[in-house]
Amino acid sequence: MSTQINTGDKTPFYITTTLPYVNSRPHIGFAMEVVRADAIARFKRMQGFDVYFNTGTDEHGTKIFEKAAEMEKDTQQYVDEMAEHFKQLKEILNLSYDRFIRTTDSDHLVATKEFWKRCSDAGYIYKKEYTGLYCVGDEMFLKEKDLVNGRCPNHPTQLPVTLSEENYFFAFSKFGEQLLAYYESHPDFIIPAFRLNEMKQMIEHGLEDFSISRLAEKMPWGVPVPGDDDQVMYVWFDALVNYVTTVGWPTNTEMFDKYWKNGTPVQYCGKDNTQHQALRWQAMLLAAGLPLTHHVIVNGFITSDGQKMSKSIGNVIDPLEIVNEYGTDTLRYFVLRELHPFEDSDVTPAKIKEAYNAHLVNGIGNLTNRIMKLAEDYLDAPVDTSSAEKFFEQYTEPFEVYNLQAASNGVWAGVQYIDEKIQREQPFKVVKEDLEKGKEMIKELVVHLAEVEYHLRPLLPETAAKMQAAIRANKKPETPLFARKD
Repeated sequence: MSTQINTGDKTPFYITTTLPYVNSRPHIGFAMEVVRADAIARFKRMQGFDVYFNTGTDEHGTKIFEKAAEMEKDTQQYVDEMAEHFKQLKEILNLSYDRFIRTTDSDHLVATKEFWKRCSDAGYIYKKEYTGLYCVGDEMFLKEKDLVNGRCPNHPTQLPVTLSEENYFFAFSKFGEQLLAYYESHPDFIIPAFRLNEMKQMIEHGLEDFSISRLAEKMPWGVPVPGDDDQVMYVWFDALVNYVTTVGWPTNTEMFDKYWKNGTPVQYCGKDNTQHQALRWQAMLLAAGLPLTHHVIVNGFITSDGQKMSKSIGNVIDPLEIVNEYGTDTLRYFVLRELHPFEDSDVTPAKIKEAYNAHLVNGIGNLTNRIMKLAEDYLDAPVDTSSAEKFFEQYTEPFEVYNLQAASNGVWAGVQYIDEKIQREQPFKVVKEDLEKGKEMIKELVVHLAEVEYHLRPLLPETAAKMQAAIRANKKPETPLFARKD
C-alpha cells in the first residue's frame, strides 16, 4: 500500500541537532546525527510540510577557552576558524538545513540573556557558594555517585577537578512532578522509549539544583550574566537556548509561534546528552514559561572495534576521509542503514568498504545500469514514471518513529524484489523473442526503479538525482553510480 501526504496548509515542522563543541573538527558521530536529521527534514518536505531545520556550533565554555589558549590564539579567532569546518559539512554531506547557528551569534546572545531574565524573574535562579567535582569534558558538575573509578564515565581519561566558588544555580529540583506529568501525557516524548524510562528514574531518585554560571575571572569566555558582570553563564544553559533562538525567540513572535509554539519541535541528541535535552532543557522551558519540546530522538554511540569513539580518546573517524574515498552518499547510506538508529554501533573502515561494494555497487548501482541499459536498447522514448511518485507505508511508518534503518531496509527490500523479478522473468531474453511483450516488461522495471529512486531522495539525494536523470533520458548512466573498490 502506498501513501503520499500533501498537507496543503504547509504544516510547520521544526527539527534540530545538538550543537557540537568546536574544540576539535567534526567526526562521524556528529555526521551521523546531522545526516539523520537531514533525511527527516527532506522526507517531511516531500510530504508537504513547511520544514525548518537547524544545526550549528557550541562555542563557549572552559574547553573552548583552554583550547584556544593552548593554540596561542584569540578565542574568537579560534571559534571562527573551527566553525568553518562544521559549515563545510553542508556541502560535504549534502545537507539541507535552513539555519547554521553559532552560540556567538548576536541574536543568540540577546535570546540567552532574555531567557535568563525570565527564569530569574520567575524565582528559579539564585546564588550560593558551592564546592564540587567538575568535569571539563562535559562542562558540568558531578556527584560522587556519578563517578566510575573516580572519573567521569564519559571522560575516563580525565580526572574531575574540585571547584569552589559562588555561582548562580537553577532550581531544577522544583520541576520533577511537572516533568513526570509531561512524560506520562507524552509517552513518545523520548524515542526510544527505554531512554524515557531512564529519565523517569532520574526524576524519581530526586533532581538536584545545578550551577549555571562561572566566575568571569576564572573563565571569561561566556555570555555575561544579566546584571552581574562578575559571572558568565554556564555553557549548557547558554547552548540549550539556541533551539528557540533559531526560530525567532524572543523578537520574532510570528516565527516562534509557527515553528515552536504551534509546531512539533524535534531534537536529535546522543545518549550522553539525554538528560540535558529531556530534563534540564525542559525544566528551563517551564521556568521561562515556554512550551516544551515535542520529541527528543536519542542516538547511540559509535564504537570502533568495540571501543567508544570519542575526541578525547582519539579514535575518531573523519567523515571527510570517507567522502573523499567513497563519495557523500556512501557515508549517508552507512549511517542511515548500517548503524542502529538508537543503540551503539561499530564502525571500521573494513565495514564501510564491505557495505559499499555489497549494497551500493552490487545493489543500487548494478540494478540501475541493468534496467537502463535494457531501456536504452529497446525503448523508443522515456517511460512515464509519474505513478512512482508516492511513498509506501513500509517506508513512511518507520520514518514517523525515526527508525531510518528500517525505512532504508524497505528501500533495499525493493531493490532485492526487482533483482529477483529480473532473474525470474528474464526480460532480457523475452525482448529478443517477443519484442512488444519484452518492451512492456522493461517499462514495468523502469517504473519500479523510479519507485526506488523516489524513496531514495531523502536518504541518498545525489544518487536519486542521477537515477532520475537516467530515467528521464532513457539512458544508462554514462558513469557507474558507484565504482567498485577492491
